[in-house]
Amino acid sequence: MSPQTLSLTIDPAASAAPFEQVRTQIADQARDGALPVGYKLPTVRGLAEDLGLAANTVAKAYRALETDGVIETRGRNGSFIAAAGEAADKEAAAAAESYARRVRRLGLDQRAALAAAENALRATYGADA
Repeated sequence: MSPQTLSLTIDPAASAAPFEQVRTQIADQARDGALPVGYKLPTVRGLAEDLGLAANTVAKAYRALETDGVIETRGRNGSFIAAAGEAADKEAAAAAESYARRVRRLGLDQRAALAAAENALRATYGADA
């Protein structure tokens, strides 16, 4: 069995900024299991050099990934893929609870609140949501 490796491609013509391309591709690979929990990511400088990007661009992506719970940084030891499923589930539940309380304060009934959430999901995920 071959070890998993990080595979990123930056498209300079894409509408998404390079840091967002890095963030999205790492998050997708972690979610799909292509990068397992505990996988050590390249250093910020090393990845920036490999991709032809500024170190600050990769650092911004790593910070966003850490905020999202996809990676964890262990100081000088580096950055690793985290067990993000549980963290993401908890954050989603907290966001849903906050939304439910907010729409109730606004006076929306459950049907209207659910319709608003579904519309937002369709806008974010596309027509399949």
